[in-house]
Amino acid sequence: MSQQNTLSRVDADLAAGRVPLARQRLRGLVSSFPHDLTLRRRLAGVYRLYGDAAEAGRWMYLEEDRCPEETAAFEERYGSPARRMRALAWRGPEARAPPGWAEVGLAAGGAAPAAGGGGAGDWGDPANETEDADEEHGPDGDGWTVGGVLAGLGCLAGTVAFVAVWVTGVLALFS
Repeated sequence: MSQQNTLSRVDADLAAGRVPLARQRLRGLVSSFPHDLTLRRRLAGVYRLYGDAAEAGRWMYLEEDRCPEETAAFEERYGSPARRMRALAWRGPEARAPPGWAEVGLAAGGAAPAAGGGGAGDWGDPANETEDADEEHGPDGDGWTVGGVLAGLGCLAGTVAFVAVWVTGVLALFS
């Protein structure tokens, strides 16, 4: 389905009051065309219908005329620069950004992937997303814990009981 056809469906959905469907279609378009700022602007408008300032700020973050309140809500929800970078769903180098504010906005996102922050980089490279790794995935499991051992023993006991019941049933079937 072409981008124009999908946008026509978004307009029809909004006219019919099907805001969630319009939002879903626009999210798909932004995912497919992450460098199209007009799609991001339209998606922000849909989130305004929901009253979700943080998400509206998320999708307007790269625009020069963004709303300061929405921007603040977005930055508060996605506290660290790395989380904001991922939330913006911008893929590829900053050089692909339209001239002007978007380049500044990406660098000001605080998480420019270049070493030391604040430089050009490739936003789609997972190697650049090292900040906040512990925040999302928790601490490394460098050892055995009492809870882990007990959970493992419980799983083992449950598996042994299941196999015992199954074998007993099979034996009863043939005797």
